[in-house]
Amino acid sequence: MTSNQLTADCAAPLAVLGADVQVPLVSGEKVGYAALDYAASAPALQRVWDDVAGYAPYYGSVHRGAGYLSQLSTDLFEQSRRTVADFLDLRDGDQVVFTRATTDSLNLLAGAVPTDTRVFAFETEHHASLLPWRQAGLTVGYLPAPRSHAEAVAALDAALAEAPHGPRLLCVTGASNVTGELWPVAELTRTAHRHGARVVLDAAQLAPHHPVSVRELDVDWVAFSGHKLYAPFGAGVLAGRADWLDAAEPYLAGGGASRTVARQADGSVAVEWHSGPARHEAGSPNVIGALAIASACRALGETGFDRLRAHEQLLIDRLTAGLAEIPEVRVLNLFGEGAPRVGVLSFVVSGWNSSHFAAALSAEYGIGVRDGLFCAHPLVRTLLDQQDAAPSACGAPEPSLPGERSLNAIRVSFGAGTPGEHVDRFLAAVRELVTDGARWTYRNEGGRCVADTRR
Repeated sequence: MTSNQLTADCAAPLAVLGADVQVPLVSGEKVGYAALDYAASAPALQRVWDDVAGYAPYYGSVHRGAGYLSQLSTDLFEQSRRTVADFLDLRDGDQVVFTRATTDSLNLLAGAVPTDTRVFAFETEHHASLLPWRQAGLTVGYLPAPRSHAEAVAALDAALAEAPHGPRLLCVTGASNVTGELWPVAELTRTAHRHGARVVLDAAQLAPHHPVSVRELDVDWVAFSGHKLYAPFGAGVLAGRADWLDAAEPYLAGGGASRTVARQADGSVAVEWHSGPARHEAGSPNVIGALAIASACRALGETGFDRLRAHEQLLIDRLTAGLAEIPEVRVLNLFGEGAPRVGVLSFVVSGWNSSHFAAALSAEYGIGVRDGLFCAHPLVRTLLDQQDAAPSACGAPEPSLPGERSLNAIRVSFGAGTPGEHVDRFLAAVRELVTDGARWTYRNEGGRCVADTRR
């Protein structure tokens, strides 16, 4: 497929805010911004923005008032909960708790699991999936990075077989935030359940790209963020089984979580907590965030994941083929070339500091990507074959020395709002930087490379 064919065939299936934003280049020109950092935060869908704007004049506090706006807001909030439940294909008895993001959801669950729970997680997880269990004082078994789906399943099987009896939990990603590769969630879940363990799925990178059916995958919980699902208004979701959540102390103590509060004769206060989602949603909830997530869920469902995945696969194929033609570029993979992935891909460029390369893409071409370790330090260091490394300094690219290793990587990511032209521009910019070098000088500012505009 030629570049022109890709651009013609890859119009974005969903409209997003910012599609017509012009950004300044270091040269003083302005160009249309190519947003290729969806894995960090995806732009808001135009439909989500319109729904939020339409509701804003009617905003009111939920579950609190008898007035019309309060009742309307309550109805919209609870309808949003039902929309999310449908989007995730929850089982009867499952519940949806609105949180701030995936990180918040997993920290909530970490505080709700029985205190003698043994947690298992692959070292390839995002820090949001690696760290909450440790913070909650739980015993954690970290599994080494697998190099195939079969190896991942076998490693979990062996770890669970050797683990002491008692409550056990696997936390696993659906799609890597570093490589974009899909994980064998259904197979891992079957293995975990066979050993009596439960599973929480980190769907932060999966839900924007693939349908997530809790019923079919049979996971016990799923967590995701609105800001990666084209609804960046500060809300997230933890959905799944109610028993551990209802048995736990509330995530936050306060109004909304409490059913009754009474002063006792001895001067103490007795509290009866709600069961269900309200137990962990103390305070005035983020109604707009919940409404935005529900709007995004409807938009993705109505557009159809078959159409969304077909569009994304065209972009993935174009991107991987284009990078493969550049010898200096090495794409990072766990499961090998050709492994199924979502629109997330990380790479290194021989002779380049990754921060410098990403800064040049932004300053000289108006292309936004991400560089670093992507809140998945163990995974990226494993993929780069280095464990303990200090951040590299900013500077002009130098020829790689024999045995020299990159210290961080560059990530490009996209989705339902990405036109084919952005992938074309990105590939052309990578080729030009590799061939000709940066046209500008760069300096280190606060640990990051920035274009040096001092004259």
